[in-house]
Amino acid sequence: MKSIVLFIAMGLLINSVYAQETTKIDDALLLDYYQTQRFADAADYLKKTYQEPINSTKALGQLAYTSNMAGRLADAEGYYQRIYNIDSTNTLVLFSLGSLNLRRGNNAKAELYYKRILTNDTTNFMVYKQLATISSDKNDFDNYIYYLQKANRINPAEPDVAADLSDFYVKVKFNALAEKVLTLAITADPENIILLNSLMRLQYAQKKWPETISTCLKLVDFGNNSAQVLIKLGVAYYNTKNYECSLATFVSIDDIGQNETSYYYTALAYKALKDQNMSIAYMEKAITEGISENIGSYYGEIADSNEKLFRYKKAITAYQKGLQFSETPMIYYALASLYDDHLKDKKNAVKYYKKYLAGKPSVEKQKSYIDYSKSRLATLGR
Repeated sequence: MKSIVLFIAMGLLINSVYAQETTKIDDALLLDYYQTQRFADAADYLKKTYQEPINSTKALGQLAYTSNMAGRLADAEGYYQRIYNIDSTNTLVLFSLGSLNLRRGNNAKAELYYKRILTNDTTNFMVYKQLATISSDKNDFDNYIYYLQKANRINPAEPDVAADLSDFYVKVKFNALAEKVLTLAITADPENIILLNSLMRLQYAQKKWPETISTCLKLVDFGNNSAQVLIKLGVAYYNTKNYECSLATFVSIDDIGQNETSYYYTALAYKALKDQNMSIAYMEKAITEGISENIGSYYGEIADSNEKLFRYKKAITAYQKGLQFSETPMIYYALASLYDDHLKDKKNAVKYYKKYLAGKPSVEKQKSYIDYSKSRLATLGR
């Protein structure tokens, strides 16, 4: 009896698969959906046409593809998973599952699928590239460099991997290795902007100033006028003693692109051209840019901690340091309070209460401090 039931069940399964393989799909309609980018309509059409349970890998593949292209990532993963359950060695399905999980932000799951591919295929360039991306995202730099190196050995001409590998080598000062990687890639694609940017960074790190100028000018000719390129160009001009071109480059950078380095070298260029006043002005800008706008509050926190530890002299020193960077009214109040409450120094307390009020603190936010300062000045005498 059991054998008869099993035979009937197998027959039904075979018929189901056969039915799905022979299901008539309107290829013209499906092609129209694809050509007009109506992938959601294509997915709905296939889902309506194929009847569950679907056991055909071809049908599941069509549903997975259209769902993926329609942005229905959970549906697409479900269909690919069903194909994987039928054939766990299918490299294309494993790669699709990995890519889908990357798009859904599940890097750990994506990594597992990519690594499963490597158990059967250790020469898959795209797998190593994706694994490098995952390793970078989780700050696993040992594996990041390992996977980039593996990918680069398989395809030395691929620009993204060559650029990433070169940039990493430059950061860790392996400039000779970076040069070797870029030479191979640029030979294959000499006008690739990504590779030229990496070459610029390498030449700048090597202090090859004429070469840096040449590469920067190529990038500018290709339309890359970014601050990163112009700053390196300006620095390279300065180091070749072409001060006029250096200055012209730096002043062409818009305000948003300026930073400590650009202001510093602008000041040096002005100095080399004997314009001391402009040199001073830009050196002051470099100093301002190099100092965090929050540094005053950092010293304020240090001072407050010292005050709580009864280290009043250290607290005063820290408050005074903070004032060098930002004359915040609350620092004056803190100093006044320290002199008043802890050191009983009437003269300095009065001095800093006055400075606090002169700083025009916000009445809305600091009314209680303002009122207290006025009352203490009245008590201590002006």
